[in-house]
Amino acid sequence: MGFVIAIDGPAASGKGTISTGLGKLYGYPVLDTGLLYRAVGMATKRAGGNLDDAADATAAAEALDADHLEDPSLRTGEAGEAASHVAVHEGVRRALRGIQHRFAAREPGAILDGRDIGTVIVPDAPAKLFVTATPQVRAHRRWLQLNAADPSVTLDAVLADIRERDERDSSRAASPLARAEDAVLLDTSEMTIEQAADAARRIVEAARGRWEQSRKG
Repeated sequence: MGFVIAIDGPAASGKGTISTGLGKLYGYPVLDTGLLYRAVGMATKRAGGNLDDAADATAAAEALDADHLEDPSLRTGEAGEAASHVAVHEGVRRALRGIQHRFAAREPGAILDGRDIGTVIVPDAPAKLFVTATPQVRAHRRWLQLNAADPSVTLDAVLADIRERDERDSSRAASPLARAEDAVLLDTSEMTIEQAADAARRIVEAARGRWEQSRKG
């Protein structure tokens, strides 16, 4: 395994932006694992399946073509809500695990962001971050994104959705959202994008130094 950077955190915490920035800095490929679950959720709906039915969702996950994650519909609020539903099914998580493991095995390194990267997918990752922010801050960020496309979206509705998804992600039996014991906490509530990116870079650089030293050891 190369130098893997595992970035976990709740919705709209800033982990996606941070992951993209680190990918450009190190020249590593980045996998937004949330897109996998969004793709499964949307595929389940398009097939007329029930998002809360494990068999329907698992069938969609097993048939997923992970090479096509650029569909703009995967970035919508509908897709995010669908992902939160199908992600509770162990069969879905098991079907997508292989895709994530293969991505993490890329040399010389890779970056994965999601909910259970540091705890389940690559628990031995040399660099682990848990990126978070208050529900209010995260809701405002998501509202700004969604409002540009749909002015009828209200901040209160987005905040309610954020809180509902937090509860569902944290309480599910299959790989719940949780901070790994050795993950560095990065709270971006009071940070600009630039400040968050710089803080993440410093955390990763420290981890990289330790990793390189251990390889010489």
